[in-house]
Amino acid sequence: MIFKDYYKILGLDSNKVSIEEIKEAYREKAKKFHPDINVGNSEAEAIFKDVNEAYRTLSNSSLRRKYDFKWNKYFGSKKKTDKNEKKTFKEMFLEIFFGGFSKTKITKKVTPQYGENIDTEIDISMKEAFFGVNKQLKLRTVNGKETSFSFKVPAGIQNHDKIRIAGRGKKGQNGGKNGDLLVIVNIKDDKKFKLVGSDIYTELEITSWEAALGARKTINLFDENISIIIPKCCSSGESIQIQQKGYKNGRGKRGNLYVVTKIVLPKNLSKEQENLYLKIKELEATTKKA
Repeated sequence: MIFKDYYKILGLDSNKVSIEEIKEAYREKAKKFHPDINVGNSEAEAIFKDVNEAYRTLSNSSLRRKYDFKWNKYFGSKKKTDKNEKKTFKEMFLEIFFGGFSKTKITKKVTPQYGENIDTEIDISMKEAFFGVNKQLKLRTVNGKETSFSFKVPAGIQNHDKIRIAGRGKKGQNGGKNGDLLVIVNIKDDKKFKLVGSDIYTELEITSWEAALGARKTINLFDENISIIIPKCCSSGESIQIQQKGYKNGRGKRGNLYVVTKIVLPKNLSKEQENLYLKIKELEATTKKA
């Protein structure tokens, strides 16, 4: 094993530094290589451990004095050989931490490696997303075996959000933790409703007389009956907004429901209906002349 330059690990050029400089250097390195912002990065984890090891030694005045004696021999005088380096490291390690020398065998430390995360996707309906649902998921392991487990999709989840399931990713090595499974949730539109952000759009068929005279209609959404008022002289393609009746927006509120009208004529007209339409046509012609 090689004698570690704790000052270099902390980004310091020499041992002629104050304890405040050591603390500041430690804070910068610890923040940069902290496992919480380097998830799954085994190299960053190893550096973080070296940084902590360096700081524990250099922040202790007694341990630092003993370490500096060896550091000056290695890096102050620039006189060392590979053979002496390995031997002296053993002596230094035992002297600093055990106060003497021993024939105890020093084994090479194996760095644990976190397993990789795995991504997968599931499709759910808008109603399932609105109320929340328990889902069953089947995955095939690297050994070809199929594993099945259930998990909960929370109510009001946003489209394309990820659900993290800890420990369901690839296996870790050398005692490292398993990776996580990241489930991407896709909220699918159905035949009647379309999701746009937190707003819901739907098309409502109305008759020509409902468009002309106005009407009250009912739409069933998420097990709720919503009353819609069609105004008089409504054209096909007009959008009627119903506030706070859309999808959940993730902040405790709901988006809006937009109802787009579509005028549908009868497939067949009775003689009486045909006469009524002709009468309307004559009235419109008379109105335009006036």
